[in-house]
Amino acid sequence: MYEVIQVRLREAGKVSYFATSGLRPPVGSYVIVQADRGLEYGLVVSEPEIILDAEIEEPLRTIIREATSQDLSQIEKNNKKIKEVIATCEQKIKEHNLEMKLIEAEYSFDRSRIVFYFTAEGRVDFRELIKDLAAIFKARIELRQIGVRDEARFLGGFGPCGRTLCCASFLKDFEPVTIKMAKEQNLPLNPTKISGLCGRLMCCLSYEYTCYKELMKDLPREGERIKTKDIKGKVINVNALNRTVTVETEDGGQVVIDWDNR
Repeated sequence: MYEVIQVRLREAGKVSYFATSGLRPPVGSYVIVQADRGLEYGLVVSEPEIILDAEIEEPLRTIIREATSQDLSQIEKNNKKIKEVIATCEQKIKEHNLEMKLIEAEYSFDRSRIVFYFTAEGRVDFRELIKDLAAIFKARIELRQIGVRDEARFLGGFGPCGRTLCCASFLKDFEPVTIKMAKEQNLPLNPTKISGLCGRLMCCLSYEYTCYKELMKDLPREGERIKTKDIKGKVINVNALNRTVTVETEDGGQVVIDWDNR
């Protein structure tokens, strides 16, 4: 077993488990961690918890220290400098006439590496661009092509619920979301109603899907004709949470049935 906390690397990176090493950094504070390519900074997004060895999906890295005032000053300087870096990269993209849209860029904590995130319709040959950027910034350059869901995570915003986008706040990974999930929850199949800012199906469609699927197991479907001891007709509405079914009877009337006490 390990005591871990969840940390979001950099400003919009992946949320991962890190061993606490006995530290108790509060949620919302910054920490310095051992990452894939050296030291990185991250934001604490959870309280400490205990997980089993089997729950660890990748090598478990550790928290080195809570961010000091000097560390926070370095992070602030990096964030200010990155605006200049983005402007320079956008200019170089134009010079090389590359069909790509720069979304964001991030410095590693020690400025030894810069990661640029971009979207593009297809593959992009950016070898000459990397050479130019490496010569200008004297750092290791990485370009990563991302999808529209990752773009929404970087840019942030608010969902139709009025809250900060899940992907930009707490989601660790993007799980598959299907139209079947919307159907199971009797949601309107209007793309504008069930799509997020990224244009894809909203991640939150999956949150209650398992619950609805279980509740709907023995309920009839809309359009199905049913017959109980007192009622005969066509199902026109199903409320999974209340376990009720609205039936249009043969004489044109409507009756709401408590399905468990039919």
